[in-house]
Amino acid sequence: MYTDRPQYYDSASRLTVVAHFCGVVSIVLLLVWLLHYREGIDYYSGDAFRVFNVHPFLMVFGFIFFSGEAMMAYKTIFATRDVQKFMHMLLHLIAFALGVVGICAVFKYHNMQQVEDMNSLHSWIGIGTISLFGCQWLFGFFTYMIRGASTSTKKRIMPWHITGGRVVLFMAVCSALTGLMQKATFLKLEHEREARFLNFTAVFILLFGVFVDLSVSLAHYV
Repeated sequence: MYTDRPQYYDSASRLTVVAHFCGVVSIVLLLVWLLHYREGIDYYSGDAFRVFNVHPFLMVFGFIFFSGEAMMAYKTIFATRDVQKFMHMLLHLIAFALGVVGICAVFKYHNMQQVEDMNSLHSWIGIGTISLFGCQWLFGFFTYMIRGASTSTKKRIMPWHITGGRVVLFMAVCSALTGLMQKATFLKLEHEREARFLNFTAVFILLFGVFVDLSVSLAHYV
């Protein structure tokens, strides 16, 4: 009976709640750092440092946070599976678009400062992450959204798709942590308090990634 009614799925588990909390705290801390300690955020500013600040903001709030939310969409959106799947792809697309803008901001900063591009481990990990993320999104879109693959193929590919998403998320977190560590190292001697504030921000970014991953892998059991 009730076969004509759509099936709805459970919303957030305790793990997803903790993940949301860590994500929001990391964004708040990042904004405090950029607006209080740094010069602010403005992509079109003539001040190169304000242009640069767009980069960490969009890579954390835009890329990492939206990616994590997309991964948890199946656990947090009380809706049919088709709606959850659509939100999963949409949030990932938003993350990718904001991530690209964030990377453009740092290249613009380098041009304004006449600094060489791709000169650190952080930048290598970051470019690798955004490239793999784009490939992962296209793969998921053509496999699961346009109904081009058979049901058996989708089931066979799903573990690889899930694992790939988790790997890319941790690559993004790793990129963010190396970037903040690089910045904190520059600040350590003259601005120890600010450097310590960055360390707290990095910890909550890491915790967000950890609890997103736990939510994806263990939410069925908690």
